[in-house]
Amino acid sequence: MRSGAAGLKCAVAGLGLIAAPKVVGMQSWSSVSVPALPGRGPELRLYDTADRQVRPVTPAAGPGAKATMYVCGITPYDATHLGHAATYLAFDLIHRVWLDLGYQVHYVQNVTDVDDPLFERADRDGVDWRDLAAREVALFRKDMGWLRVLPPHEYVLATEAIAEIVELIEKLLASGAAYVVDPEMGEHHDVYYRADATRQFGYQSGYDRDTMLRLFERRGGDPRRSGKADQLDAVLWRAARPGEPSWPSPFGPGRPGWHVECAAIALSRVGSGLDIQGGGSDLIFPHHEFTAAHAECVTGERRFARHYVHAGMIGWDGHKMSKSRGNLVLVSALRAQGVEPSAIRLGLLAGHYRSDRFWSRHVVEEATARLHRWRTATTLAAGPDAADVIARVRRYLADDLDTPKAIAALDGWTTDALEYGGHDEGAPRTVATAIDALLGVDL
Repeated sequence: MRSGAAGLKCAVAGLGLIAAPKVVGMQSWSSVSVPALPGRGPELRLYDTADRQVRPVTPAAGPGAKATMYVCGITPYDATHLGHAATYLAFDLIHRVWLDLGYQVHYVQNVTDVDDPLFERADRDGVDWRDLAAREVALFRKDMGWLRVLPPHEYVLATEAIAEIVELIEKLLASGAAYVVDPEMGEHHDVYYRADATRQFGYQSGYDRDTMLRLFERRGGDPRRSGKADQLDAVLWRAARPGEPSWPSPFGPGRPGWHVECAAIALSRVGSGLDIQGGGSDLIFPHHEFTAAHAECVTGERRFARHYVHAGMIGWDGHKMSKSRGNLVLVSALRAQGVEPSAIRLGLLAGHYRSDRFWSRHVVEEATARLHRWRTATTLAAGPDAADVIARVRRYLADDLDTPKAIAALDGWTTDALEYGGHDEGAPRTVATAIDALLGVDL
């Protein structure tokens, strides 16, 4: 990447954090109680995308220690599919491990309810984009509650955070990290972020420029936009176009870009020193790279988050799951078919969260059979000692959320309980409680 004057200007700007009044986010979904377990497991270690290695996640210590997490939410133009479920389930496990370690958790999630895919789908279906967004957000909330995913502390629509987004863009313009496209080019007066505004741009993904350009164009970027200083520069504010919603701003009516939305919401809700920025692996570039860069320009910090965590993709019967293929497995459809939410959780947890993996009828059948075996074992009058298996489950989850090993440990305890019994009358109930607390599986 280039290392021009903009990088120096951004680094020394010292503009501070966003001071816009915080808009209270919309209601997320109902939570489930998380039972407390005796003892404490090891501290969490997760793979960091930027560092390319597993390393400790270290929230600030002390009384009332708080762990912070920002996870990118949906663009509500279609129903929740298993790819969404797998991503939010991964961060649900992190949430649960942190709670088990005794941390308070400040978890923020956004909803990108103003973006091209939403407008295109609304136009195709002949509905108002706001009605489409409201419908799909309501369905998402219902699906997440049904799957027993713990809700975020703050659940924020992009349209609720326009004032904060505008203020962040103003600061980026003032620092020289952003610019308005030259009106003499005959284009709209859009505001763009300079990809070279921070020296470290590209550190999160580690991609070379050719890869960045390819993914930028494929994932919502506009490298061929005339008037830009660099093909990789990302839009911060899109000037009003006919037929599109817009909001007033000092740089003219328009709507926010995708990446700046998340930067503004994260900074205003959490501030600097974020422990985890997370989402699916398809968000590594350009979305998370630019979100981090926008925030770093404002705070002057080297890293937006201490950890960048990304979940793998889910396919169906050997093929990548995508809207264009028409092979999406919808959570609402599984719900209508009578598949138990605990079976869906177990089916997704059978693979490692960072792995691209496939969903199939066999996965459902295996997960359902496992669920029934675990239920049978945990309703016995007595069973093998629970302390060892709980300690192992905690240890495996702390090691980059190794759910396959955690499930194998519980399978082993279940086999011993069913085939050999045990003398600990409290063990079956204790194991069921641990499965609920740590894996979110209701037996």
